[in-house]
Amino acid sequence: MTAINTYKQALQKYGVFDGRANRPEYWWFVPFSNLISIVLISAAFVVSFAIFIVLLVVYTLAVLLPSFGVTVRRLHDTGRSAWWLLVGFIPFIGGIVMVVLLALGSEAGENRYGPQPE
Repeated sequence: MTAINTYKQALQKYGVFDGRANRPEYWWFVPFSNLISIVLISAAFVVSFAIFIVLLVVYTLAVLLPSFGVTVRRLHDTGRSAWWLLVGFIPFIGGIVMVVLLALGSEAGENRYGPQPE
């Protein structure tokens, strides 16, 4: 599965918070989404057009729900509930813990959140 297809798949499942997301689905969505944001921020600084700031705000709001969805599904894939998202709010260490949790391998076979993704 290519990066663009994986990104599209995460966007199409924008409101899906049940089930599981494998590592590629999450780890292709995040950098692709961040790259688009960086391009919009850079364009706003270089060209100084307010339209790029508006586009950045619109894009950020558009990918907010898909970002939460793919993160929750990724946590489900590792056997953890969505409540683990709250760990990210712990200053300094929370972000590190979240990266580690999201980088862990999938639980083999079916878990309480559904069958193992392809």
